[in-house]
Amino acid sequence: MIDRATDKDIPRLMELLTQVNMVHHRGRPDLFKGPTTKYSESELEALLQDGTKPIFVYRDEAGRALGYAFCVMKEVAGDRLLQDVRTLYIDDLCVDENVRGRGIGKALYEYVLGYARDQGCYNVTLNVWSLNGPAMKFYEKCGLRPQKVGMETIL
Repeated sequence: MIDRATDKDIPRLMELLTQVNMVHHRGRPDLFKGPTTKYSESELEALLQDGTKPIFVYRDEAGRALGYAFCVMKEVAGDRLLQDVRTLYIDDLCVDENVRGRGIGKALYEYVLGYARDQGCYNVTLNVWSLNGPAMKFYEKCGLRPQKVGMETIL
């Protein structure tokens, strides 16, 4: 049910990326344009070829992507301040809004954890916008805890 995305998934990934964008646009139209996507089709093609940026998709029985996890392998080595650490960063995780609540997000997250363990990662990290309460609750339910907090004042 979960495997690496391929070029054939690009049109569906574009649809799901638009759904994510619209969550952010509705929550912070002062920051996010809508409707649009984080990546173009050609950028997705390049990402699919980049071994340090795996994209995993959850497929239904017909092979249609119902959700995705965009990941980025990050590594700190030889830093003056930080410990040497390998991290898998979840850049984006989305489940089609029409099938949320069916365990797809949890399955994707658990798959990513397994992948990270297999790659020798110390941790898995992600960012979530405070405007997205349902996502924050989901991640907390998965066991994630704040690592750092970004703050702002609007002028």
